Amino acid sequence: MTAGNDFDNSLAPEPELFSARLVPHRSLSRKGFTVLMAVISVVNFTAGMVFLFKGAWPVLGFFLLDVLAIYWAFRINFRDAKATEEISITASALRVRRTDHRGAATEWVFNPLWVRLDSTVHAEYGIERLCLVSRGRSLAIAQCLGPDEKSSFASALANALQAAKRGPVYNPLT
Repeated sequence: MTAGNDFDNSLAPEPELFSARLVPHRSLSRKGFTVLMAVISVVNFTAGMVFLFKGAWPVLGFFLLDVLAIYWAFRINFRDAKATEEISITASALRVRRTDHRGAATEWVFNPLWVRLDSTVHAEYGIERLCLVSRGRSLAIAQCLGPDEKSSFASALANALQAAKRGPVYNPLT
């Protein structure tokens, strides 16, 4: 074998045609959560004390349970906000990588030539579901987005899939 037959490992990686990192939207920050929990605690404690002074002491316990249930629900909400979904498209691969709140990642790789973007649209609500369909199998994507965001995301992803199907552009001048 001659040196001319060797593969050139110094080639640049394929350029990305599309890349998106989707995270669930959370409208309440950690500071806002602390303030909200303080307000809920004060209101419930005050109402519980009113019932305690009227002789209905078990009601105070239910108010405490109410505060604990709200705290627990918000903790689960913040924990689930750590989940991400990354979608990238090159001329030869479409990759979907999901990371759950524990950090466990699952990755799917598709050939962009064989992938079709399918959407379920409700007349009043808008896009309800986006799926990548390839060889009879479908993968739901962008589940954390709202209908308007899904519409924008779907058009950008469809444009990137079309660019991948056209193939790489060779420009000898660059």
